[in-house]
Amino acid sequence: MTEVVKKDARDPKAKPAYAPREGNNNFARGGRRRPMRRETPAEVEFDQKIIDLARVTRVMAGGKRMRFRACIAIGDHAGKVGIGLAKGVDVTAAINKAVNQAKKSMLDVPIANGTIPHDVAHKFGAAKILIKPAKLGKGIICGGVIRVIAELAGIHNMTGKILGTGNNVANAKCTMEALSQLRWTKGVLKAKEEAKNKKAAVKSEVNHGDNKFSKPGEHRFTRPAAQTKNVKKEQIQSVSAPKKAVAVKKEETPKEDVSKIAD
Repeated sequence: MTEVVKKDARDPKAKPAYAPREGNNNFARGGRRRPMRRETPAEVEFDQKIIDLARVTRVMAGGKRMRFRACIAIGDHAGKVGIGLAKGVDVTAAINKAVNQAKKSMLDVPIANGTIPHDVAHKFGAAKILIKPAKLGKGIICGGVIRVIAELAGIHNMTGKILGTGNNVANAKCTMEALSQLRWTKGVLKAKEEAKNKKAAVKSEVNHGDNKFSKPGEHRFTRPAAQTKNVKKEQIQSVSAPKKAVAVKKEETPKEDVSKIAD
């Protein structure tokens, strides 16, 4: 060891015994650095509801094995919804597995004015369902699984009917497949665009109102284009045209002969 030190001291070009490798200075600082942790974005909060919860058994060689099966529906009330089906040793484990499975199979539901764009009739196994759009303020007129999934998806007006089996799991899968068949129609897109343009027009009228025809504390609406043109023409004509002199004929009183009065 002493010989190595003396050799290093005598030869300035020689590398010391403790020198780190070239291109890696982490060893000189006491080891390798750990990679920086990346901040993960906050997960979206979903509301969850239990569709079906059952105790199932499986026959094994040594006897029966009992487990729990859970079917959970989750949604954000803004167009996203999903369902999950999983088994676990206890109820909590089954629900957690089902929720994780539902997050992996989320569905974006097209919603127009609080309802669905068009009718859908779908069949999945023994399950048959029919869903239709409804007017504003009618509410969700359907029962069972369809109501639960529609509320989680954010649909406020819809009518539906379960025509097949009463199995909740089958009806839930059938409802999800029916919602996946919804598409934006030309009529819905046109009505949506018209409503957007109408809203923008009303907003511009309120912001750019005429102060002359408004009262304090009230919204100021502009006149139509044709009406404003007529008003401007009348104002210009009244200012530019001189007032016509009205000829008033004065009745000339007959002059009396002063000489006769004097006489």
